[in-house]
Amino acid sequence: MKKKLPLTRLFLLVFLLYMAASCSKMKTMMKTKQRDIAIERTVNANDVQVPPGYKVEAVATSLTFPSGITFDEQGNVYFIEAGYSYIDVFKKPRLVQLMANGETRSIAEGEDKGPWNGVTYKNGSFYVAEGNIEKGGRILRITKDGQTTAIVENLPRFGDHQTNGPVIGNDGYIYFGQGTTTNSGIVGKDNYLMGWLADNKQLHDIPCQDIILSGKNFTTPNILSGEGADLTSTGAYVPYGTATKPGQVIQGRVPCTGAIMRVPETGGSVELVAWGLRNPYGMAFSPDGRLFITENSFDARGTRPIVTQGDHLWEVKQGAWYGWPDFEGGAPLNSDKYKRPGEEAPAPLLQQHPGTPPQPAAVLGIHSSSNGIAFSNDAFGYGGQAFIAQFGDMTPTTGTTNQPTGFKVARVDVNTGQVTDFATNKKPGPSSAHQNNGGLERPLGIGFSPDGKSMYIADFGIMTVSPMGPTPQEGTGVIWKITKD
Repeated sequence: MKKKLPLTRLFLLVFLLYMAASCSKMKTMMKTKQRDIAIERTVNANDVQVPPGYKVEAVATSLTFPSGITFDEQGNVYFIEAGYSYIDVFKKPRLVQLMANGETRSIAEGEDKGPWNGVTYKNGSFYVAEGNIEKGGRILRITKDGQTTAIVENLPRFGDHQTNGPVIGNDGYIYFGQGTTTNSGIVGKDNYLMGWLADNKQLHDIPCQDIILSGKNFTTPNILSGEGADLTSTGAYVPYGTATKPGQVIQGRVPCTGAIMRVPETGGSVELVAWGLRNPYGMAFSPDGRLFITENSFDARGTRPIVTQGDHLWEVKQGAWYGWPDFEGGAPLNSDKYKRPGEEAPAPLLQQHPGTPPQPAAVLGIHSSSNGIAFSNDAFGYGGQAFIAQFGDMTPTTGTTNQPTGFKVARVDVNTGQVTDFATNKKPGPSSAHQNNGGLERPLGIGFSPDGKSMYIADFGIMTVSPMGPTPQEGTGVIWKITKD
């Protein structure tokens, strides 16, 4: 039923519609602004602080959005360039070999509908997680001569988050992550402004198993209405403008959103491993064979904004449900610590929960965007501990932080949950925030050489963030190498 808006809400709706209608214009303006305010990146390893006994060097520069690192049996270094970034910057994603003399050699290129989010190598082939915005997420196999085959296709990545990973287990399966369509379970105006709702009006999150809804709906100005004075109600796991009822069952299926899945190396059906995760990004097997993942937690945006308590490191258990959209880090959202000023704590979206969420292996920085993960051995030091590339906060678009969070590599003892800085800038935040500083910008991917002696970091490059959104800068990515002196 349509309701007339009071004047204040009508003004709000007009403003939102103006913003939405101007979305493509804003993107063009942002691209122009990006060129106008281009920041020349300085690269200086001396501006990166690491523990005594370690050495930092930049081994490749002037890259465009490097996102992952891997190695072949001979120890040759390979990396991927994502091919896509925020504000719809499209380039061809690439798989590139880093030569011993510092030069690079392109192995394969993808379509200009990336991004390529992660890469691993096994038995003569590379495996890449692709978040193709037109065809759906894919897991690609790329041979050393550049032949590319899709092992998995049509993954549900058309919303906020994409297809991530992959990593290959000793069981012969390729494991990968698929992020959620929305921030916290409800399709809303933030998804319109992110560019996909207008073109995908039926899009919503997909549970991996049947779920029962609480019937919680959110009434908001209808951003899709041409009349400009409508309200609409939206529930969980349904398209925008669709209300739900208490006890309503949403059927699950695989592939789904917010999950870890797997497929045989040789190809075949996608299988569910675990679910209830917002954006499972990096993944790695520990030396003792356990699978760990990093998760980007909630943002304070959209119809159901959540005040996050931090990103998470999880040990993955077969069949487990990790709590999204009603828990964070094992804690229910309807508790006082998740209350926003003047509001009630977020009410549950599910009437019955599929399980009891476990506790995370570690809690990482709030809005740190903790992504790539790799485990060290005794040759590098800190044997058996996890090293995590933290892309850094995107204040104010994902929620505000009191000080810069992330922009570094963290070390985690997965048995105790203790988190320690390993590679940081001598000044807080990204290096470009400080004049004549040449340290880390936005670490995204990470890996150790096969002999375990060297850590490599894929540093995405300069990306500034303003109230208008993020502005990535091409040609500012770096591959860093850290070794013992």
